[in-house]
Amino acid sequence: MSEIFITNTRPEHLMGCAALQGVCFPNVNKDALFTEAHIANHILLFPEGQFVAIERQSGKVVGMTAGLRTHGQLEQHRAHNYAHATSDGWFWNHDPNGTYYYGADMSVHPDYRGKGIARKFYDVRKALCKRLGLKGQIIGGMIPGFVNYKQSMNVYEYVCHVIAGNIFDPTMTPQLRNGFVWRGMIPNYVSDPPSEGWATLMECPNADYVDKKRSAANTQRPAEMSKWQLLI
Repeated sequence: MSEIFITNTRPEHLMGCAALQGVCFPNVNKDALFTEAHIANHILLFPEGQFVAIERQSGKVVGMTAGLRTHGQLEQHRAHNYAHATSDGWFWNHDPNGTYYYGADMSVHPDYRGKGIARKFYDVRKALCKRLGLKGQIIGGMIPGFVNYKQSMNVYEYVCHVIAGNIFDPTMTPQLRNGFVWRGMIPNYVSDPPSEGWATLMECPNADYVDKKRSAANTQRPAEMSKWQLLI
């Protein structure tokens, strides 16, 4: 098997990344897929947050992941949709001071799935969160396996079965195995008839995150107490 390596997305990868979108998301409205122009803008705005998987022997792009930095509380993301979160795919709302990495895309060519590429992507994104001091990753996760069960259960029941390990979902199950935690459901997240527009709100916390404001406040309190004790 040819070696697969992960690197930051560069201009020479644009064509391969755009071609990957249609192959990986055949049921998603084409207007919601990234074009070369979209991906070029991602690189311009947040180059360190974009990654590709390359087959070393052929130089072929076999996977990509894209994201931006976002601000706000986790709870606020329960009512958002994909178009709003990504500025219709352009990432114009990327916040250089954002506290979370918003995972906007994870694409692996069908012929190369099951080779650990998604895990490598999650690992480099975790490393990025640690390096930038972010709270972690958040995503609106697709649930492609729901289409096979929606006649017998609702979306909440399906997700609970996936979390319990009773059902394997091609997207959610690997996310759970890579440290993501389910935080709720997002209705009308994206136009995807098989999943009826549902997505999971998932968080992968950065275990090394330190809230600098809270830490600073905690270090001040003992000093203030000592001052009052001396006055007494």
